[in-house]
Amino acid sequence: MRLYFDIETLPASGKDLQLIKKFYEEMRIKKNGEALKVDFDTFHRNTSFQGEFGRIFCIGYARDDEPAEALSGDEKQILIDFWEEAREEKLFIGHNIMEFDFRFIYKRSIINGVRPSRDLNFARYRSDPIFDTMKEWEKWGAQGTSLHKLSIALGIASPKEEGIDGGKVYDYFLAGRGDEIIDYCKRDVEATRKVYKKMTFME
Repeated sequence: MRLYFDIETLPASGKDLQLIKKFYEEMRIKKNGEALKVDFDTFHRNTSFQGEFGRIFCIGYARDDEPAEALSGDEKQILIDFWEEAREEKLFIGHNIMEFDFRFIYKRSIINGVRPSRDLNFARYRSDPIFDTMKEWEKWGAQGTSLHKLSIALGIASPKEEGIDGGKVYDYFLAGRGDEIIDYCKRDVEATRKVYKKMTFME
């Protein structure tokens, strides 16, 4: 079975936000009062890319040719449900999942006390059990290609064409537009599936 997936993340909140404020102030002290290159808002938003303090808003996924679905709500429950889905032998497919999505999921699982059902090998230059469409497209070169760019190059509708992209997720969340984030995440999954099939000559 092939499992296509993608995650959408948010910056730190609650007690973690207080820690982030402390880290930011420590940076200010180290700079001896000089202006920092980033303001606190930018510093805070960037934690959405850090599994230590960011959090998962949703995980979109699709089994083989089934319609894309999404796990959302309480982060711990999202992780429990994801690892239950991942329990059986599968090929995990996604864009940049080696460097971001899967690493983020593992970190958040440890923090939330959720034991992963699979101890996956992150060895480079392999396409099983993890097929990373970005890595495979670049043949493991240093350069990375966005899903948006790769989709367009392969003649596939980009999931970013409907007004939202990863950089806007937190703003949509603050505006109470969570359903649109979930729909966007599922479009990413659908696009990834089409990219994978194109790259592996399944279509």
